[in-house]
Amino acid sequence: MKFRSLIITGFALLAASQLDAQIPNDEYAARRMALAQKLGDGILVALGSPEPEEDFLSFNQNSNFKYLTNFNEPAAALVMVIRNGAIAGSPMLFVQPSDPAREVWTGHRLGIPGVKAALAMEGRNIATLGKVVDSLAASAPSATLFTVGNFNPDGPIITPDDQIVAGFLKSNNRLAIKSVNNEVANLRRIKTAAELDLLRRSVNITVGAHRDAMRLIEPGMNEFEVQALIEYDFRRNGADRPSFSTIVGSGPNSTTLHYNADDRFIEQNDMIVMDIGASYRGYAADVTRTVPADGTFSDAQRDIYSAVRAAQAAAEAAAKVNVPGRALSDAANASLDASLSKLGLIESPGATYECGPGRECLQRTLYYMHSLGHGIGLDVHDPGAASGTAPLVPGSAFTIEPGIYVRGNLLDIIPNTPKNQALISKIRPAVQKYANIGVRIEDDYIVTPTTVEWISRAPREIAEIEAIMKEKWTGPSPRDPATVEAYRSTGRRAP
Repeated sequence: MKFRSLIITGFALLAASQLDAQIPNDEYAARRMALAQKLGDGILVALGSPEPEEDFLSFNQNSNFKYLTNFNEPAAALVMVIRNGAIAGSPMLFVQPSDPAREVWTGHRLGIPGVKAALAMEGRNIATLGKVVDSLAASAPSATLFTVGNFNPDGPIITPDDQIVAGFLKSNNRLAIKSVNNEVANLRRIKTAAELDLLRRSVNITVGAHRDAMRLIEPGMNEFEVQALIEYDFRRNGADRPSFSTIVGSGPNSTTLHYNADDRFIEQNDMIVMDIGASYRGYAADVTRTVPADGTFSDAQRDIYSAVRAAQAAAEAAAKVNVPGRALSDAANASLDASLSKLGLIESPGATYECGPGRECLQRTLYYMHSLGHGIGLDVHDPGAASGTAPLVPGSAFTIEPGIYVRGNLLDIIPNTPKNQALISKIRPAVQKYANIGVRIEDDYIVTPTTVEWISRAPREIAEIEAIMKEKWTGPSPRDPATVEAYRSTGRRAP
């Protein structure tokens, strides 16, 4: 299969020398061909994200459309006729025409003629999309319309994509609609060498921001000061934006998984969870570090941090090429059970509590309530997580992120049953000792033909964190000179 061979060839090139951080048009063409091979005869329509309601709002292309086209303007559509598992004719990209009067507000549009030159596809006016699909449907031997987009064939007409597809059906009532979002997601599970190079760049930018944040932090500053530095580092090093809302959670906020208000003043004895990620040319990093506010771990902070780091190390040891993802989760869970039991936070490994009428839950989930990790790529939660029975194969990119979160109100929210009262009595001293300490350590990995590689090398051992936090803050780290060259080589202005 051409797409698979492209991946294998890419790994060989990457081993010889790091690729320029670009994805060539022939790789996008290979993706479209690979998708066609998964489908029967019919017409494929992939829909881009709509224009923002106001032109002063940021536009971000949806990941499936970007994956198939590399087109980053709103209100676009890709149309392909598929016969015998191949693309018949040329793929058509429907776009908004260039309009100088409009572009004074929105900026330059690629326009219809620009599609061929820039993306090697046939450009069409988006206003003609309905008529072209009608014509293709009338003459097609198969009446199947394959859709990629935010469309629910069994639900009410809610989204802009629903409205577009409903228009197709109104004109062609013989059409059978089939969403192929899952087929695109399956292709996205395996990254090519060019994609992995972009991921490495986004991760490196994120690691640099972590290092700077560790040097900056001290008691008395606000979480948003740390957030501002992190996001400044992202942009000055070439990132498009944060790949998700930046999390800087101190003290009790460290125990809220997706806390992102980032507006609390940091206190002397706080732990600070920094869950951050840069998006570089669409590819998302996701790296978490947890540090003590004053630069030195207390005994209690050290206990929880060491337990989480041991769980991550256990998962890393289990992470091998072709090993099923659940082996990593099993290793981390066993490590966490042993540590939580030793710390007195659970009764014993595998112990349960009554979490609802007739329901038993593992006591571990009182402190660790999320999965071990997820895929990364065009989305921060991309297809290809290291979980379940799916093996880790070359081209996989994923995170490992165990955590322990001792919420201050934990003892008050456990259901009040006789069995749970006995549990509460046993764990109360430990919960009070570790209250409001939350720790998450998250790293990014890629799978090569021979190994699983840790690519997010920010300080994470206790001695490393304490050492960098003792360094004097002198301002943001120098920008990587390669960033300027990368912008110049593609005509983008250096940040």
